Amino acid sequence: MDKQDVIRGQIITEGLLPLFYHDDATVCIEVVKALYKAGVSIIEFTNRGVHAYENFKLIIAERDKSMPALKMAIGTIKRAEDAARYIDAGADVLISPTFDAGVCDVAYMNKVLWIPGCMTPTEIQVAENAGCTLIKLFPGNVLGTSYVPAIKPLFRGLEFVVTGGVEANEVNLQQWFQSGVAGVGLGSKLITNKLLNDKDYEGLTVTTQKVLAIIRACKKG
Repeated sequence: MDKQDVIRGQIITEGLLPLFYHDDATVCIEVVKALYKAGVSIIEFTNRGVHAYENFKLIIAERDKSMPALKMAIGTIKRAEDAARYIDAGADVLISPTFDAGVCDVAYMNKVLWIPGCMTPTEIQVAENAGCTLIKLFPGNVLGTSYVPAIKPLFRGLEFVVTGGVEANEVNLQQWFQSGVAGVGLGSKLITNKLLNDKDYEGLTVTTQKVLAIIRACKKG
């Protein structure tokens, strides 16, 4: 089994893909440590700020030093040049809000797992034809939980992770997993501004552990 299949399996098994961005490198590293302490094995850092590249490299350096089992994904990758740059910086996974042929090519040539963002059946089919097997449904708050069972019969070989519109509570998580998603992306609903402002990294660890426990129960159910 190659690295892409292993990471894909980890995402599906764990069911949680935390995602965040912060300008402060120290905050970034503390957030990653808190999530890793909670039991998260894959984290998405989003390419959404002026310090994204520098902070990502610092996260990778800390990962290599103290969190060797952690896989780091880079999100909001919309251009081939960004994909290549972050792969060189150590990204294990590329995640995009859309399907982009250039990003697809870079991921393929470097044998790196790429998770494209799709909204419509046409976009999903384009991704499927390009060889993608794990798709990000985005934005989840627009699509809603009823969208997933409507499309899954059309794409039986694909798995879906939903981002946007997911809440870090039992009721909402149950609704999404019962709809048929393999995983959920959680950003500010998990890594809240209050936790960040208070530097309550232990609180983030505890909250994440609770979310992981809920997801495990959902998958068993």
